[in-house]
Amino acid sequence: MRVLGIETSCDDTATAVVESGRRVLSSVSTNQDEFHAKYGGIVPEVASRQHVALLSAAVEDALARAQTPLESVDAIAVTYGPGLIGSLVVGVASAKALAFATGKPLHAVNHLHGHVFAPFLDREEDPPYPFLALLVSGGHSQLVDVRSADEMTIVGRTHDDAAGEAYDKTARLLGLGFPGGPLLDKLAQQGDPQAYAFPRYRPAPGSFDLSFSGLKTAVRYFLESPEGAEAPPEDVAASFQAAVVDALISRVDAAMQARPYRALVLSGGVAANSALQRAVREWSERNNVPAFIPPPKYCTDNAAMIAAAAYHQRAFTRVDPLTLGADPNLKFELLSP
Repeated sequence: MRVLGIETSCDDTATAVVESGRRVLSSVSTNQDEFHAKYGGIVPEVASRQHVALLSAAVEDALARAQTPLESVDAIAVTYGPGLIGSLVVGVASAKALAFATGKPLHAVNHLHGHVFAPFLDREEDPPYPFLALLVSGGHSQLVDVRSADEMTIVGRTHDDAAGEAYDKTARLLGLGFPGGPLLDKLAQQGDPQAYAFPRYRPAPGSFDLSFSGLKTAVRYFLESPEGAEAPPEDVAASFQAAVVDALISRVDAAMQARPYRALVLSGGVAANSALQRAVREWSERNNVPAFIPPPKYCTDNAAMIAAAAYHQRAFTRVDPLTLGADPNLKFELLSP
C-alpha cells in the first residue's frame, strides 16, 4: 500500500510517498526559515502564502522521486490539525482536491500522531507495543502511553511552554537568531553544562507533567544580573540545555517506574537535539529498555510520518473528502473528524 502524505501544519511544506507504513520512497520538505528570520519567529500569513506557492510542485516532486504516478497511489493522507489554521487549510484543500479527482481514499491525520509513528520509518523493526513516547517539539511536550496504533493517551504534558519554545526564546535572549533551537544546541556543545544551576521543575508526586516557563525566566533574570552579563554564552546555553534534558529524562524515568513499557520512543523536532538523544540512549542502556529515535529528517515536521500514521491507523482515519475541514485545536485523543 502506497500512501501520498501532505504536511503543512506550520511552516514546512512537506510531501512524501511511503510504502506499507515503513519504506519511504520519497520525502520532500521545504522550510521557510529565510522568510521568517527577520521577524524572529513564524508569521502565520507568510507561512500559508508560501504553502500555496510551493505545495503543488512539492506533490509532483514526491511522486516523481518515488517513481509513482498519482493514479498508482493507494491513498492520500493529510495533516488536518493541530497547527496554524491558514497553513492547515492549504494542505487539506489540496488533499481533498486530489482525493476527489482520483477517487482515492483520504485519511485525515492528527499531526501529533504522525510524530508517534516517525520512528517506524526506514526501519526493519517497529517499536513494540505498549511503548512510552516522549514527544517534544516547538509547540508540544508530552509523554504518551501508546497501547496500539489507535489507543494513545497523554500521561504527562507541559503546563506552559513547550521545550522547543523554551529553546527558541532562550536562544533569542542569547542573541542567536532564528530558528533558535539548533543554534543553541550547537553553542551548548562548546560549554560546561554544570556551570550554572538553573532550576528543574518538580511536579507533584505521581504526576509526569512538565513546565519550562520558570526555567526560561530564570535564564532571563540571570542574563540581566552582573554575573550573567559576564557569563560565557556557551556555558549559559549548556546549563540551560542540561536543565531541559534533566527534566525530560526524570519524567520518563518516573513514567516507566509507574507502568512498565516495552520501549521508549523519542520524537518531535527537539528529538534531533544532540544532548537529549545522548541522554535517552544512556537511559536506555542503564534500564535495558530499547529506545527508538528517528533520523533527524524525520524528527522535524515531515509528510512521511503522516503517511505512516495513515497506514497504521487507516481503519480509523478514512473520511469523505467533501466534509473534511482543518482543525487548528485538534485534541490528541481524537482520531477522526
